[in-house]
Formats: sequence, structure tokens, C-alpha cells
Amino acid sequence: MKWKQQLFDMKAYKPGKPIDEVKKEFGLDEVVKLASNENPFGSSPRVKAFLQSDKSNHAIYPDGYAQNLRTDLANFYGVAENELILGNGSDDLIAIITRALLYPGVNTVMADLSFSQYWHNAEIEGAEVRKIPMKEGVHDLDAMLEAIDDQTSVVWVCNPNNPTGTLVSDEALSAFLAKVPSDVFVVLDEAYIEYVNDPSYKDTLHYFRDYNNLILLRTFSKAYGLASFRVGYGIAQAEVIAKLDPVRAPFNNTILSQKVAQIALADQDFIASCREQNEKGKKQYEAFCEKHGLKYFPSQTNFVMFEIKADSEVVFKELMKRGFIIRSGAALGLDGYIRVTIGTDAQNAKFLQQLEEVLTEQGVFA
Repeated sequence: MKWKQQLFDMKAYKPGKPIDEVKKEFGLDEVVKLASNENPFGSSPRVKAFLQSDKSNHAIYPDGYAQNLRTDLANFYGVAENELILGNGSDDLIAIITRALLYPGVNTVMADLSFSQYWHNAEIEGAEVRKIPMKEGVHDLDAMLEAIDDQTSVVWVCNPNNPTGTLVSDEALSAFLAKVPSDVFVVLDEAYIEYVNDPSYKDTLHYFRDYNNLILLRTFSKAYGLASFRVGYGIAQAEVIAKLDPVRAPFNNTILSQKVAQIALADQDFIASCREQNEKGKKQYEAFCEKHGLKYFPSQTNFVMFEIKADSEVVFKELMKRGFIIRSGAALGLDGYIRVTIGTDAQNAKFLQQLEEVLTEQGVFA
């Protein structure tokens, strides 16, 4: 068969191990998943109440334009409805962007320690991938600018960044956007934006008004707790959306996902509560790292990536045996570190106790 040449030797994305698989493998009754940055507090109680009484007709196709959800998002952000594109998660939007703008002969620029789907999709389309080293876990925007040339089509900025959790300052971002050539598309991926608690943070929404080569990506999968419903969205100028929309698959958001996203969007008190509890949990991890002299990236997300001074894969496996699924830094591009989703207070406390025991066994702690 005539496969795309670039598919040879490529591997599919590997998510965190499923809970049931880990239970079966290690004979465990309880497993806590802290690997995929899901919201440990679930979703809005309003969503749960709706799901118990929903009587949607699932035999018919959903609204392919997601009109009701689109209207609510437009009103929430104060944008026009044609300045929005809905995706089956932001992963879908990343694939749409790469399909529309990347192909053999062009290149794409991104940080080296960032979300793998940027380069994964770019490689499928046959584009050259240029990974730029980060500075202490933060995008080096000056170096990324230097990597742009006449053949650059897309630049990716994950902010806050996955897997380091770090935030690019508004000053740095503003200077960067002003210097990017107008024919280079900038993707500002803000999947974790609802968790940002930095007092110096400035909302980025206004940037899409200033630049017609920019799209903001956001999602209902993280703070809203709707990961299984797969709803992401992009905000850009109308002419940008008009170019991307033909690439989007028809009916890419289900009837159910559209309805629950509307309900979740309306409950901002829930989001505020999750952000507050997340901050408390983050302090548990920071205190652990400071107590043991472990480096950690300052996180503006619902996860923390930190040093363990041991083999990431070994620690990852030992923690699974004890009922905790995390992400090995080796799998993310930084061995000797792990990335852990911030859980509930009880989950965090129990996890850190188990981690301390594992690192003691590994000779990290005396």
C-alpha cells in the first residue's frame, strides 16, 4: 500500500495507563490517576444533575455548527460567533491547523519540551519540525523568533506550558507577537488558562483582535472536568476561522458534549472553587520539593513537574505498584523528573507519602 513515507517509525500518542489496567496488573483495589491532568473534583454539579435527566435523541446527528454552545461562548468572551471554531477536544483543532497549514517544504517552530501533538501532527503532514530548547522550562521566544524563516508556516506557544506548567510573561508574549512575520500563523494553546493564578497575568483575548495570524486554543477538558466529552475551541479573526472551518469534520461535537459544555460554562463559581483548591494542592507539592531539595518548575496549571534524582521510569513503575499513575519525565523528554496532576488534599498527601518511600528505597533520601 502507498503509505505516507513519514508514517514509518512513527508511534501513536501514549496516554497515561488506564485505572482498570493498573488494578488488574498489580492486583489493586484502589488506584488514583494523576497522569493526564484531569480535574480531580470532576465537573460542575449542574452537569451531573443534567446527565441524570437528559432525554436527548441520540439517533439524530448533532448540530454541526454547535449553534447554542457557540452563542454562549461568544457571549462569554464578547466575540462574534464567526470568530469561533469548535473541535473534538483541542487535539482536533491542532490536527485541523496542521492539515490546513503544514505540508512538505514548509517548517513549524515550537519548544522542545512541550505538547507532543504539535510535532506529531506536523510530521504526519511532512513538514520540517524545528524544536527550540526552553530556558528553565519556559519558552525561549527570542530563540523561536530566530528560527523563523521564509518557509515557516506555524509557530506553537503552549501557555501555560505542558509539561512544565510555566507561563510566558505578557511582556515577552507581546514583544514576540509584534515581531512574528504576518504570514506566519501563531497558535497560542491555552488549555490550562483557567488555572492561572499569577497576579501579573494579563488576559490574552485582546491579542486576536490585534493580529490576524493568531488563534487562541482553549478547552473544556481540564478545569471544566469534561475530558471524556471532548470539547475544545479556538478564537481567531473571522477570516482565519473561515479558512480553517472547511478542514473540520462535520458533526465533530456530539449532542451531549455541546449541552454539557454550555452548562459547565455557566457555572464559573465551580471553576473558581477548583482554582482555589488547586492552589492549596500545589503548595503541598512545592513544600515537599523544598523540604527535600528537589527542583520544580513554577506551575500555573493543575500539575507539577519536579525533580526526583532517580530514574523516572523506575519511579513511575514503583508508584504504579502502590496505586498511583503519574507521567514519567523520560516519556515527556526530561528524565530524572516526573509530572504529577494535583489531586485532592487527601490524594496529594497519600501520594507524597508513597513517593517519599519510593525515593528512600531508591537511595535518594537517607
